[in-house]
Amino acid sequence: MRTRNMGTTLLLTGALIAAATGCAKNDTPSGTAAKPRTIKAVAGCGKGSWTDPSDLAPDRKPARCTSGAPAPVKLAKTRKLTIATGTLAAEYVAPLEMAVKKGEFEKEGLDVTLKVLPTPDALPLLAKGDIDAQWAAPEAAVMNGILGGFDIKWVAANFSPGPGSKSGLWVRLKDGQSASHVAMAGRRMGTMIGKGSVISYPMDTALKKHGGGLDKIQFQQLGSADVLTALQNGGVDSAWLLDPVWRKVDGDKRFAFLGGQPQGEPLGGLLFGPKLLKEDPDAGVAFLRAYIRTVNTYFAGDYKKDPAFVAELAALLKTDKAVLESTPSLRMDWEIRSGTTDRLQQAYEAAGVSKGDPLPESRTVDRKLYEEAVGHTS
Repeated sequence: MRTRNMGTTLLLTGALIAAATGCAKNDTPSGTAAKPRTIKAVAGCGKGSWTDPSDLAPDRKPARCTSGAPAPVKLAKTRKLTIATGTLAAEYVAPLEMAVKKGEFEKEGLDVTLKVLPTPDALPLLAKGDIDAQWAAPEAAVMNGILGGFDIKWVAANFSPGPGSKSGLWVRLKDGQSASHVAMAGRRMGTMIGKGSVISYPMDTALKKHGGGLDKIQFQQLGSADVLTALQNGGVDSAWLLDPVWRKVDGDKRFAFLGGQPQGEPLGGLLFGPKLLKEDPDAGVAFLRAYIRTVNTYFAGDYKKDPAFVAELAALLKTDKAVLESTPSLRMDWEIRSGTTDRLQQAYEAAGVSKGDPLPESRTVDRKLYEEAVGHTS
């Protein structure tokens, strides 16, 4: 969930889509994808390693295996994989970076490189097979790309906010105004996140509870350093504040928190292209196995209770330890909830950044690879 603007969200032109879908590479045997895949029980991953995708309860416990599980199953031949990510400094990227640092990918026979690329730049590369996966989200650009022919699916989730997080929509209260109902229609919102981001969904939900909606407010896109300042000095009426910026207004009676990302519902994670979906699913499962094992080993619960681990994490993310400690631990979660891409597309339509008819979940999501990694049979 990074800075976006309206223009970059809609960069996927017909020519680009045709070029990407027509030039996909095939570096692995074409017969690999055709072979039926057998899911076997995985030691350390019992009933708790899977939850019903339709469960949207905020207090739902995320799926977990025991620490160190699922155990590595090293590929016979090493695969080199390039994974695009919008940043290497955000906490939600930490499981991938920790997996590299701790050698979890290497244990699977994977040589993984993390490459910083914004979503619009990475998407056509993913569709062509020039990169193997994206650590991103099913943003409007992704949905529009799939609609145009990109063979891309959301295959694993990343996180949802932990209890106590107030990352989200904050409003400046007018004199005598109650925080329980703030009339948002017609008001100006400052945000560094464009309308094509997955944040459009929780933003629209929060606004509608207060008489607003994405189609009823004025957007003012600002730089990351300007959003808080504009809210505090009255330049905008409301703002979407990320970790740890919201701490600056938390407890100040002039401001009210109206809502954020749903707890228990991740909105981003891993996107696979044709290489790991069809041409080399063994490598795709191996990658997910290493990612899931990293979550179970290092991010299973409130990982910020361990000062030594927080220090290690801060060094890995190149951020200040105090900044990490100022916000609750993220609820790391590899599972994708049912209907999330439906709700996202409804928000994109309301924001005016979607193209064509909504895509069914069968076109946007594939849970089979992470289910195989933990030994779950649907």
